[in-house]
Amino acid sequence: MNQQATPLFTALKKHAAGNPVQFHIPGHKKGLGTDAEFREFIGDNALSIDLINIAPLDDLHQPTGVILEAQKLAAEAFGADYTYFSVQGTSNAIMTMILSVCSEGDKIIVPRNIHKSVMSAIIFSGAKPIFVSPVQDENLGIDHGITTSSLERALRRHPDAKGVLVINPTYFGVCADLRSIVDLAHSYGVPVLVDEAHGVLIHFHEDLPVSAMQAGADMAATSVHKLGGSMTQSSVLNLNAKTGLVNPQRVQTILSMLTTTSTSYILLASLDTSRRNLALNGHEMAARTIALSNYARNSINEIEGLYSFGKEILGTEATFNHDPTKLNIHVRHLGITGYETENWLRQKYNIEVELSDMYNILCLITPGDTQESVDKLLAALQVLSAIHYSKGEIYELKVQVPNIPQLALIPRDAFYADTQLVPFRESAGYIIAEFIYVYPPGIPILLPGEVITQDNIDYIIDHVEIGLPVKGPEDRSITNIKVIVEAEPIS
Repeated sequence: MNQQATPLFTALKKHAAGNPVQFHIPGHKKGLGTDAEFREFIGDNALSIDLINIAPLDDLHQPTGVILEAQKLAAEAFGADYTYFSVQGTSNAIMTMILSVCSEGDKIIVPRNIHKSVMSAIIFSGAKPIFVSPVQDENLGIDHGITTSSLERALRRHPDAKGVLVINPTYFGVCADLRSIVDLAHSYGVPVLVDEAHGVLIHFHEDLPVSAMQAGADMAATSVHKLGGSMTQSSVLNLNAKTGLVNPQRVQTILSMLTTTSTSYILLASLDTSRRNLALNGHEMAARTIALSNYARNSINEIEGLYSFGKEILGTEATFNHDPTKLNIHVRHLGITGYETENWLRQKYNIEVELSDMYNILCLITPGDTQESVDKLLAALQVLSAIHYSKGEIYELKVQVPNIPQLALIPRDAFYADTQLVPFRESAGYIIAEFIYVYPPGIPILLPGEVITQDNIDYIIDHVEIGLPVKGPEDRSITNIKVIVEAEPIS
């Protein structure tokens, strides 16, 4: 196929150039009806292609024209049999994957450090999650992925599972042996669904970890917007039909059910053009990004009190490969938290990072970075080290992640059950009816249907008190929590 073509974007430009008289939404009519300041800032070109699914521009819900052509080009670029565009982010694509294979009561094997969108889909479907513990890194205080051996134990106990979900790579760029995981699951006739939100570049360079499609996985939700240049909220869902374990038509139906009928053509155009850029220039873009990342990592490891891990952590089941474009910076030896580091970088140097936790900050190096941007980060970190190194007490590393709580109810049953509010600090022993998670990265600490333990309470309070972004409950202060109403005894 001609990867230089951009069928959707080209059709949009042609349509806008014709300057049609519009009696359809959006009501701003090419910007004439929008706020003047916003119009001046955003520009008339963007507003002219903010259109809807009129005949010349195809329909994402049942594509037969330029959107279908754009998706076929994307499938070739990503090595998939089918590619579907998502204008509601990778969360929507993840939910589509799960709802395509799971119905009420079905089991799905998932890591405990899943994104909250996975649990949303489990609630919608009524499925039962079978949790597998990710491997905890006791040196860094972060989670990696699940291992082939832990998955094998889960499949032996639950051979009737309808799917296995894997994160590849993790938020921190670490990968397990995806090919072995796929082969194992397929030997049980179970499809593999991959959360590939942070892995768009791995499709385009041999020095990066293997992609889901290369490993033979059945479906993968990939955030083109995170690292591949498209606009925020634009992603793709890639499908491998060769195994026969997923139905492409059902996937299209589920995706359509979850997707707005007012699809954004600006987001779709950004997917079309970003696919072209990746297909034509992705190898060079990835190579430049890898080199810049390695330069940053090597420089950080020369700064006293800081550490950014690389290939030296490889060699275990959980650390089979590493994406170097994820720059995790361990700050504990400066005697400060990752959260304090994030705020300091923002306030003193106007630098924003991707994530912070108790011990780390995460910086993403992408094709949009330059030597200048990376050097600015390095200069700031050198000042940070000079201020804090050997000046105060070093935080003792305590990986306090509690054990996986007991799942007492299927999440959907808990989410829709009769509830009551109780003080969070006194909630041990109750069954929780809502989520509690830290975002980013959106990994749940407690899920609907789980029994709250004192360890959970202590862990969450520690995060709240240090200022980390704990979210989820309707009571944003997490003073009170919704739990399942306990039935009165029958006398």
